[in-house]
Amino acid sequence: MDPHLRVVAVVASVSLFLLVLELVRQRRLLERYALLWLGSAFALVALSAWDQLLQILANAIGASYPPSALFAAAFFFIIMLLLHFSVAVSRLADQSKMLAQRLALSEERLAGLEARERRAEPLHPDEHHPPPIPQEVP
Repeated sequence: MDPHLRVVAVVASVSLFLLVLELVRQRRLLERYALLWLGSAFALVALSAWDQLLQILANAIGASYPPSALFAAAFFFIIMLLLHFSVAVSRLADQSKMLAQRLALSEERLAGLEARERRAEPLHPDEHHPPPIPQEVP
């Protein structure tokens, strides 16, 4: 690989690595996601700095120009990260839906209890206790 291109690739990969570390330090990126990004950045640093490893990858995927293998590796890592984030977003969407349903049920129960409380007139002020909230079976 051309030395100038190698320097640019190494600087870009190391910059990505440092950016991820800074985002974790500022608590803007969770550690579990940072591990994926750090692993990807580390692999890109290794491929851009170690010419023989890049050549092995280029030969393995059939690329005649080793920097294109570096691009292919970066593209592969991005696809894997997108897949991981799609799974995480799907799980969060399911959890949000379930929480919204539970909130609606709780609000309905509360409205029913308040309506019963308004209709009921206690014999003595000390004897008025709201009925217990039924427990939900998981």
